[in-house]
Amino acid sequence: MCADNLKTFGNRIAALIEGKNLSREEAKDMFLQVLLDKQPDLQQGAFLAALTAKGETTEEIAAAWEAIYELDTTKVTPMVSQPLVDNCGTGMDTLKTFNISTAAAVVAAAGGVCMAKHGARAITSSCGAVDILESVGVDVECDVDIVKHSIEKAGIGIFNGMSAKVHPRALFRILSQIRFGTTLNIAGSLANPALPRYGVRGVYSADLVKPVAQVMREIGYIKALVFHGSNGNGLGMDEISTLGDTLIAELNGSEHIKTYTVNPEDFGIKHSNEQAISPSSDRKQEVLNFLRILTGRDRGPRHEIVCLNATPIFYLAGKAGNLRDGFSQARDIIESGRAVTKLREWVKAQNSDPENGLRKLDRLLEESDAR
Repeated sequence: MCADNLKTFGNRIAALIEGKNLSREEAKDMFLQVLLDKQPDLQQGAFLAALTAKGETTEEIAAAWEAIYELDTTKVTPMVSQPLVDNCGTGMDTLKTFNISTAAAVVAAAGGVCMAKHGARAITSSCGAVDILESVGVDVECDVDIVKHSIEKAGIGIFNGMSAKVHPRALFRILSQIRFGTTLNIAGSLANPALPRYGVRGVYSADLVKPVAQVMREIGYIKALVFHGSNGNGLGMDEISTLGDTLIAELNGSEHIKTYTVNPEDFGIKHSNEQAISPSSDRKQEVLNFLRILTGRDRGPRHEIVCLNATPIFYLAGKAGNLRDGFSQARDIIESGRAVTKLREWVKAQNSDPENGLRKLDRLLEESDAR
């Protein structure tokens, strides 16, 4: 490795430690070196930590996304008649919950929204989106063309952000080695192979809400809602919260980004408690809980927070005039049985062996009904 390159990279880290910002060109160059593993591990980690501690600018996050999308993303273009929507969280939040966004995506797809999800296996949580969907029969290790087919056929699909078929060079290597939120958690969540232009994004810090909305505008999103939920006692989640206030930044087809706060009472629901929405340490139980929500057997706090997090998807996609209407719509979809029907369609469409996937799902549905 060139000594000058080591020194230049190190000097830029020193500048970040002093609170100085990188240009977009400098940031992209550094992220490319990280993705290509052209710097020692110590320098790579120091760079990510220094940038996170300083606080990322819009240009720095956009540069990270650009590097990941250009260098390390297998691209597809689903042929659909309506906008694609992605919903996910960055993870690394201080308040751990069960996997809310995956169930919300199924509910949204059952309501006619075309969902192109981009998720990952669990790193710090007990069960990530990819883990849950694999357990119920979705083929999460498939080629991106099968995901494309699923989006076109069933109106929903998921790209496994930790698969070499999706990000063939670097992203899994990096994310599997760190246990704190970095710019790559944000930029990586945006590096969706289908490049949706409508997005719902939960972030791990309130300080990131407006900057991430600005990044999404910068990289081509037309509509986006970015949020961070609170428990009212200093802890937060990358979801809309039923425990306290949620800060939201909204990009809605213009240059202007507006921010506002919502709380559970705005949707006619009572404040929940942390234990009611906390994850189980047992993955099988998490999967059964997921199915009980979608079948309507669980109508408690988990049901409410899933419906609450489906609302921004309906709102962005034009299926609901406002967030409260979206909440009512989500409840109706689950009650009607359309959510679990959509899950079956998804398992069938995103699968190299649909019959085996459906058998797996049916066994779990029987088990969830018995409990």
